Amino acid sequence: MTNDAWAPLRAPRLTLARAQRARDARLRPGRRFGARRGRAGPGHTQVQGRWSLTSALFGGEADPAQRRRTLAELLLERYGIVTREQVLAEGIPGGFASLYEALTQLEMLGTCRRGYFIEGLGGAQFALPGAVERLRSQRADEATEPVVLAATDPAQPYGAALPWPKRDGQDRKPARAGGAYVVLAGAEPVLYVERSGRGIVTLTDAADPRMRPSFEALAAFVIAGRGRKLSLEKVDGEPVVGSAWEPVLVELGFRQGPRKLTLSA
Repeated sequence: MTNDAWAPLRAPRLTLARAQRARDARLRPGRRFGARRGRAGPGHTQVQGRWSLTSALFGGEADPAQRRRTLAELLLERYGIVTREQVLAEGIPGGFASLYEALTQLEMLGTCRRGYFIEGLGGAQFALPGAVERLRSQRADEATEPVVLAATDPAQPYGAALPWPKRDGQDRKPARAGGAYVVLAGAEPVLYVERSGRGIVTLTDAADPRMRPSFEALAAFVIAGRGRKLSLEKVDGEPVVGSAWEPVLVELGFRQGPRKLTLSA
């Protein structure tokens, strides 16, 4: 059964609270008979919402074609541009082929456009008109501020639709794990913050001019309370204390410790 009101969900907590007050009253001296008086009566009875059976909600299977179309619309709203690689990253049964017909129908209705919008990905790509216009309005040489995103955020495509950058001699590999963060600058990942907050993996050369702005964006993200506390012990697998990045991090607000640098809101 289900109900159209929130009161039944809150009722168990209210019942427990009343029971606790009744027990406390019984333990108080001088309330021998008062604690036994109940409040039952027509004026105290509450009718909480309207109940109904759920069998009508789950009685029949959804139309497979409508289900595929709804899924295609969801992916367009989520990504703006849908490619074969993104559908595979979502783990959708049947892959891109299962949604191709639904995306084609949305194109015929004018909901999306088909084209080759992102170089290096599958040739058949579908995009919302607004997403295409935003891509056209941004120049390739336009400087963009670094942004910090959760590693699992759909707006963060690396590790799913796109591969992580590779650096020579780097053993630690990023992963799309809950609690991890990625700092992107110019649409490319620069820093990867491990889910424990104890390690950072740099995804570009140390001399890259985007490195310091990316560290600044990460520090501002944590200080503003948008991210979890960082207790950095290692950068690229090496101790952060005594590394070339220690002075930069201390300047950005990290507190020095014997083995780690910490930063919190």
